Amino acid sequence: MDTESVRLLATALAIGIGVIAPALATGNIGSRAMEALGRNPEAEGQIRTTMILAIAFAESIAIYALVIALIIKFV
Repeated sequence: MDTESVRLLATALAIGIGVIAPALATGNIGSRAMEALGRNPEAEGQIRTTMILAIAFAESIAIYALVIALIIKFV
């Protein structure tokens, strides 16, 4: 196994493993937000704002994983 193969394998693992948690977190955040809206529809604006902010923080972890994968691949 040469270094290029190891680099490509490490890149695939970095992005593959790095997006699992944000994907699960985004689904969980959306699910909980819908439950909260079902219980208290009057708080829609506050729930939506908090949900979007939480999803942005969760997805930033996936972006970090992408950056690390690109560093592994090209450096």
